Amino acid sequence: MVRLWIDGLETLRRMHPAITAAAEQVVDRIQILEWSGSMRALPAEVVIEAFGCGLPAPYAAAMEKAQPKSLWIVLEYLSAEPWVAEHHGLPSPHPRRDLRRYFFFPGFTAQTGGLLREPDLFARRDSFDADDRAAFWKRNGHVPPARDAITVSFFAYEAAPVDSLLDAWKSSPAPVVAAVPEGRVLPVVLQHFELDSPPPDGVIRCGALELRVVPFVPQVQYDELLWSCDINFVRGEDSVVRALWAGRPFVWQIYPQETQAHWAKLDAFLERYAASAPKRTGEVAAAMMRAWNGIGPAKPDIELAWRDFMAERASLTEHTRHWACGIARNADLAANLVSFCREKLK
Repeated sequence: MVRLWIDGLETLRRMHPAITAAAEQVVDRIQILEWSGSMRALPAEVVIEAFGCGLPAPYAAAMEKAQPKSLWIVLEYLSAEPWVAEHHGLPSPHPRRDLRRYFFFPGFTAQTGGLLREPDLFARRDSFDADDRAAFWKRNGHVPPARDAITVSFFAYEAAPVDSLLDAWKSSPAPVVAAVPEGRVLPVVLQHFELDSPPPDGVIRCGALELRVVPFVPQVQYDELLWSCDINFVRGEDSVVRALWAGRPFVWQIYPQETQAHWAKLDAFLERYAASAPKRTGEVAAAMMRAWNGIGPAKPDIELAWRDFMAERASLTEHTRHWACGIARNADLAANLVSFCREKLK
């Protein structure tokens, strides 16, 4: 059984409603325990330290005493930077513990740990039709958008240039229907419209824009949201991977870091993403994402970047779908992780 220690049960519950406030529970054959700092359970054969969370000293000591000793995997952050392939799978000796510890990097090439992807994901995506899209909108309290509307999912951090993008959407030559989840960016959106809270029907209309507030949906339904939209704005790590698999144009707001270290990560991704795209398509995608992340001029021209992005929409769709299929030829992150651990446990 997989055992997950986590310090944010409420956040996890929003993505999987079956999660409760219980300190220990089993959901979908995964044992979920609230992180207490002690982790008193017997050490597992394989222990995955995800995203720099660290391990409590008593638990690490128990891992060292176990027979055989536990295998320690340091699951790192996603990056497209070239050095990732060079460091993936290398030993990461502990300064004090006699334990087998290794780096494991998610990534976009066969030389990395790959990306999370369920075996049936593309089949589910490709069978998702117009009726399913209509059902998705109705299930989340809204009528299906008009056929001529550009539908957008809008998942972003507060620091994004939201005002400029909303202005571009309001003056769009085609109707824009934007789905905004209840979350961090919603207060910024409401402030733009000088509102304290969403209207009773969850819809804000201004010019060509119809902005719809949607609940923070479970993970499976988030894929359906991406499949229901023409363009997806995503943030962080997981949502950009899901947007890639959705095979539609997307705009990624990378997680901001001190000293703008995230800019190099975004540029590395854009270089890889645009490498096989038509020249203009790659340039437009890069300009939009760089502007959205505040890279470049003191005040990037979001409205111009958006117009260019829309002009390349058909090419962006074709390229993203083709690029996703290419990456999917590599094994997925979970399969690679299992294979790596089995090899090290021999």
